[in-house]
Amino acid sequence: MKRKIVSIGGGRIMLPKGRVPQTLAIDEEIVNLSGKPKPRLLFIPTASLDDEAYCERINDHFGNRLKCRVESLLLYRDKPSAKRIKQLILNTDIIYVGGGNTLRMMNLWRQLGIDKLMNRARLQGTVLSGLSAGSICWFRQGNSDSRKFANESDKTLIKVSGLDYVDALVCPHYDVEKHRQPALKAMMKNTKGVAIALENCTAIEIVDDEYRIITSMKYKNAWKVYWHKGNYIKEKLAKNTEFLPLSGLLIKSN
Repeated sequence: MKRKIVSIGGGRIMLPKGRVPQTLAIDEEIVNLSGKPKPRLLFIPTASLDDEAYCERINDHFGNRLKCRVESLLLYRDKPSAKRIKQLILNTDIIYVGGGNTLRMMNLWRQLGIDKLMNRARLQGTVLSGLSAGSICWFRQGNSDSRKFANESDKTLIKVSGLDYVDALVCPHYDVEKHRQPALKAMMKNTKGVAIALENCTAIEIVDDEYRIITSMKYKNAWKVYWHKGNYIKEKLAKNTEFLPLSGLLIKSN
């Protein structure tokens, strides 16, 4: 069974009704990756505290526009039972995780055992996807702005541990939030391996042991960054129609 992840750096979905979300081309690929004409999609808005308007927009976008059968897992608003959580996560074709406070989301998921259920979903072939916090959660670690949710003036970016399905750190919003780039450079000094920096409207699509970079705007990019022999390396990743070995992406070049 193929393991499928689409991790999106960012892009505006919460646009006025009638306007097309910036990530449309990426979202179409998420739906296509399910292999079904009308896949079941589970939206998990934990990071936004189950924001109601966010849920409505996802319903409209993935439901009405992309013809998915959308349900939402509302851990704060509904407080579902463990049985209901398991049923929703293990009986869907696509899981899409929304943006917000990554640290708070990961802590709650671990408390509720959702981390273990996500792994079961991954191994049975469910498409795992999401934006911002929903991008970070699939990686070993992420460059996160979780502190700002407690204090809006706190611009400190921190490392947050994800589910570790991809052995790298990921950084969303690499182009639109200017403090991300210097913060990532400093963060990688004491972080093993490499980081994948995703601009808005850019995603890394992983199928089993291969990957490709996809975008919904042609001028957007993704980067591989790391420290090597005292030098900070920043490599633009090719945007490919063909998949490449993931192993090559996750190692430092000589």
